[in-house]
Amino acid sequence: MKYIDLRSDTVTQPTPAMRVAMANAEVGDDVYGEDPTVNHLEALAAEKLGKEAALFVVSGTMGNLVALLTHCGRGDEIILGDKCHTFRYEQGGMAALGGIVPHTIPNQPDGTLRLADIKAAVRPDDAHFPHSRLVCLENTHNVCNGSPLTSAYTTQVAMLAHSRGLRVHVDGARIFNAAAALEVDARELVKDVDSVTFCLSKGLCAPVGAVLCGTADFIAEARRARKVVGGGMRQAGIIAAAGIVALEEMTSRLAEDHARARRLADGLAALPGVRVAPVMTNIVYFNLTQDAKVTAAEIGTRLAARGILLPPRGVYDFRAVTHYWIDDEAIERTLTALREIYA
Repeated sequence: MKYIDLRSDTVTQPTPAMRVAMANAEVGDDVYGEDPTVNHLEALAAEKLGKEAALFVVSGTMGNLVALLTHCGRGDEIILGDKCHTFRYEQGGMAALGGIVPHTIPNQPDGTLRLADIKAAVRPDDAHFPHSRLVCLENTHNVCNGSPLTSAYTTQVAMLAHSRGLRVHVDGARIFNAAAALEVDARELVKDVDSVTFCLSKGLCAPVGAVLCGTADFIAEARRARKVVGGGMRQAGIIAAAGIVALEEMTSRLAEDHARARRLADGLAALPGVRVAPVMTNIVYFNLTQDAKVTAAEIGTRLAARGILLPPRGVYDFRAVTHYWIDDEAIERTLTALREIYA
C-alpha cells in the first residue's frame, strides 16, 4: 500500500536529485572548515537570506538554541510568544543549557506579538531584574495556523527592539513557505533582524539539517556554541548536498503545497461536524464539533487502515501538513476516504 503521510512536512524523504547529490558529494572535515559541500551550502544559504554568513546545524532546534546561546549570557532574558515553538517544543533548552530566562507574552491569532506587549516586557535597568537581550519571532507560526509574518511587521519589531538595545532572532523553520505565501523574496522577510534559522528537512525535503544565518561575527561565535552542544560534524557534506538541492530546486515550488492545503481544507469544510481554521500556507488545522458523528480517534484509526496517516492531536483536533510527497491524487484519496468514513 502506498501511504499518504499528512502528519508533518518533516516526514519528507529526499528527492531523487538529492540522493544523487548525496552519493556524489565532495567531503572534508567540517570542524576544520574543510568540507567544500558544507561551505557551499552555507554560502548559498547566507545569500538566499541576505546575510553575511551562515552555519549548518543538525536541526532547527539546534539552530535556535545556538542562536540564543550566542545572543545571550546566563541570566539574560528573552521575550517571545507563549505559543512559539522555541518555548513550547524545544525542551526548555534555553534555560536548561544556557541559563536563559524566557519572558513569554501572548501570541495573537496571526502569530504576531503586539508591539505594546513587547515594549512593556523590556526590563528597566534595575538590579532586581534580568537583562532583556533578545526578541524571538516565529515565521511561519506553526501553532497559529502556519501564519506568515510580513516584512513590515518584522521591521517594526526590529526597530522597537534595536531602539531598546535588544536584538531579534527569527525561528524561520518555514521561512520559505512564508515567502511563497506573501509572494516576496525571503531576504525581505528577515532584512532587519539579527539572525534567522531555517529548516532544510521540512517542506524542502532534505533528510537532515537546518541553517543559522547572521553577521560574520555572529556566526563565528555561533560556531563555538554549535561545538559545545555537540554539533560539530565531520564529513557532513553528504547531508549538506541535499540541502543545496533543497535551496536550488525546492523553495520555488512551495506554492503547490499551499494550493493543495487549501483544496484539502475546502473538502474538509464540506463535511458535517468539521470546523476548519484559516489556511495560510501548507498547514491545515481542523477539529470536530458536537455535530460530528464519529470521534477523532475513530477517524485516525480508519484513515490509517486505508493507508492515510493523520492521527488526531487531541480529543477533537487534527493537523494536516502538505508537502512534496502529497500530490493531487493524495488529496483526493484522503477526501474520498473521509467522505466514506462519514457515510
